[in-house]
Amino acid sequence: MARISGITIPNEKQIWVSLTYIYGIGARTSYEILAKANVDPKIRTKDLTDAEISRIQDIISNNYTVEGELQRIVSGNIKRLKDIKSYRGARHNANLPTRGQRTKTNARTRRGKKMTVSGTAKKVASKT
Repeated sequence: MARISGITIPNEKQIWVSLTYIYGIGARTSYEILAKANVDPKIRTKDLTDAEISRIQDIISNNYTVEGELQRIVSGNIKRLKDIKSYRGARHNANLPTRGQRTKTNARTRRGKKMTVSGTAKKVASKT
């Protein structure tokens, strides 16, 4: 099993897919890293040599912000928005969408399970 940036990447997948398991590296960045390291993107992770793995590791550590450091930066940015009480910070505090999406309907992922409020159903005519 290959370890890159402290993450054990899958052996049976192609290396360009395996690199996307690292937080902060997507498909496009993965291809860029492999082009700089002169590694074929279609080769399986288990078939890589130690030299190729070390070249990939060096490129990632020198040129990209990944994993814990990137997560610290992102959480720091969100904390800053909350501290200065910006609109986006207030949306983060209220656990609502921050990028202008509608919330009257939809936004279930961000807002959570639907809670019904009593008194909204129509009154049923009672017998007298």
